Amino acid sequence: MAPTKVLTGARVVLPTGTVDDGRVIVDGTRIAAGGSPGNAEVIDLSGHWLLPGFVDLHNHGGGGASFTSGTVDDVLRGIRTHRLHGTTTLVASTVTGDMDFLSRRAGLLSELAEQGEIAGIHFEGPFISPCRKGAHSERLLRDPDPAEVRKLLDAARGHAKMVTLATELPGGIDSVRLLAEHGVIAAVGHTDATYEQTVQAIEAGATVATHLFNAMPPLGHRAPGPITALLEDERVTVELINDGTHLHPAALQLAFHHAGAGRVAFITDAMDAAGFGDGRYMLGPLEVEVADGVARLVEGGSIAGSTLTLDRALQRAVTVDGLPMEDAVAALSANPARLLGMDDRIGSLEPGKDADLVVLDADFALKGVMRRGEWVVDPQPA
Repeated sequence: MAPTKVLTGARVVLPTGTVDDGRVIVDGTRIAAGGSPGNAEVIDLSGHWLLPGFVDLHNHGGGGASFTSGTVDDVLRGIRTHRLHGTTTLVASTVTGDMDFLSRRAGLLSELAEQGEIAGIHFEGPFISPCRKGAHSERLLRDPDPAEVRKLLDAARGHAKMVTLATELPGGIDSVRLLAEHGVIAAVGHTDATYEQTVQAIEAGATVATHLFNAMPPLGHRAPGPITALLEDERVTVELINDGTHLHPAALQLAFHHAGAGRVAFITDAMDAAGFGDGRYMLGPLEVEVADGVARLVEGGSIAGSTLTLDRALQRAVTVDGLPMEDAVAALSANPARLLGMDDRIGSLEPGKDADLVVLDADFALKGVMRRGEWVVDPQPA
C-alpha cells in the first residue's frame, strides 16, 4: 500500500472557510481524520492553495474526443483531459440525436459509469425548443413525451443524472414529474418558456437551470421570462459557463447576487476542442469551427458549447469576477456534488471523503490534481 500522504503548508479551503498553513492527510483513497504515522510521506505545499476536486455537471468532451459519438477509448481520453485540469468527477453530456442512437450511447456511457470513470449521464436534447436550439440539429428535435424520456432512463441503467427539457413543450411538465419520481434532475434549458411556465416546471420538480442566460429568452421588465423564475426560487441551482464568451461579468454577478453562492454551479459545457486546440469538429451531426478558443457552428454561427476547463473557470472567477475563493470553490465542487447526491463522498475536504484534491499556485494556476489518493498531476514532479 502507498504510504500515508500528509499535505502541509497550503491555504486549505474547507466548508467552514480557508485555513492558512493547513494540513490534509490522505490515507489510501480517502481523507483521514488526523494523526500521521512515522512512515508518512510529507508534501510541502507552502505558497499554494489546496481545494476539493472539481465536479462538472455538464460536459460534452475534450482532448479531441466527443462523449456523444466517440469510442470508449475516445471518451476515456476526454475524461483524462479534464482530470488534468482538476475535474475529478464528471457527468458525460450528450447532444440531440435520434432516440435509438441516444439509447445506444446511453448503454456505452453507463458501462463507464459502472467502472467509476464518470458520475453519470446528462441528456441535453432532443426534448428542447426549436426556437432556442443553439448547437442542436433542429430536424432531430422532438417534444418531451414521457414514454420517450423513460426510454432514455431505461437505456442508462440507473446512471441518468440529468435531462435538459424545454418544459413548455407538450409533455414537458409530465416529463419533469417522471424525472423527479425517478431521482433524475430535471433541468430547464434550451427553452422559450414564459415566467409563468417556468414557475410551473419548478413546482413540478425542475431543480436546475441549464447554462442560465444562454439558450433562453432574455430578462424583460414586462415579460421576466425563465431567468427571473429560475433565479428567484431557492430550489433551483443555476449553471453558469464562466469562459468570458457565454456571459458578461455583470451577468455572472447578477446570478450570484440573486441565487447566492450556494445555488450556483460552474460548468464547462465543453466540446471536443477543450484542452486540444482550434480547428474543425463535429458536435453531433453539426460542424463546428473553433477559432481563438471559441466554438461556433459553421452554419449559422451559434455558439457551440465551449473549450473551457474548470481550472480556467476558477481562475477567471477570482481574478476577473472578483469572487471570494470560497464562493468559487462552492460553485465548482460542493454545489454540484450535492446536486448529484454525492456530497457524502466528494465536494469538500473532509475526513472520510474521497481524496480528490486540486493544488493551485499563488496566481491560481493549476499545479496538482489528486483523484482517489493518486496524483493525476504531481505538484512536485521528480
